Amino acid sequence: MSVEIRDVAPGLWLWRQPHWEWREDDDWEPEVSSFVVESRGEVVLLDPLAPPPSAPEVYERLEAARPTAIVVIKPDHRRDVDLFVHWYAAAACGPWLYERGDAPTTELTPVRPGDELPGGLQALSDGRGGAETPIYLPEQRAIVFADGMTAPGGVLRVWWSPALEKWGLPALRAMLDLPFEHVLVSHGEPVHTRADFEAALHREPWSSPDGARTPDLLASAGTVSVPAAKRDAAWAEIRQQTQRTRSDQRR
Repeated sequence: MSVEIRDVAPGLWLWRQPHWEWREDDDWEPEVSSFVVESRGEVVLLDPLAPPPSAPEVYERLEAARPTAIVVIKPDHRRDVDLFVHWYAAAACGPWLYERGDAPTTELTPVRPGDELPGGLQALSDGRGGAETPIYLPEQRAIVFADGMTAPGGVLRVWWSPALEKWGLPALRAMLDLPFEHVLVSHGEPVHTRADFEAALHREPWSSPDGARTPDLLASAGTVSVPAAKRDAAWAEIRQQTQRTRSDQRR
């Protein structure tokens, strides 16, 4: 299993790897990202998924600056919070509500929109009633999403929800009042710009009942709806494109 490490800004980096729970019929790509931010004397992990032992580089970086806190951004992103708490004796915080049987063993300090977290990080509202609290990183001028925004095929989109028009989009537009420069997402291409964020607010949302469920294969800024019948072929093409890109990068 390959693990990518990427530096985004001073004090902000990520690792990216295939998620072991991914299945062919999922509407998200197999690679997911975990984030590390150093801020105000704290080293905070966001939605960490443990890399395999065959990827020691991640653990070497974490040993060089040991995590002091962990934030779970969304209930179904609890991932490996229990392992990281055990390994690093780090404080952990996250969603205040889980479905029965899905909560981590670790007792998390509840996070609600408006809370200030370790390192001066700020919990935001994405308009979905606290289901996800995107995290603003003031020192790095970045916002990190679990899956309120996603980037299948490299195109940043808002993930559809029933309350998107009434609550979701207004909450996302309110984030434009923050002086952020970077937008980080767990699914798809992880690093985007403020301009990408603004463009995403005008694109068709991802995974809507009658809209986009496969990525824009041309990575254009326009809106594309792909019939569900073409979904499997689209994913196959994306995987081929990704493999070709990685092969080109190795040359």
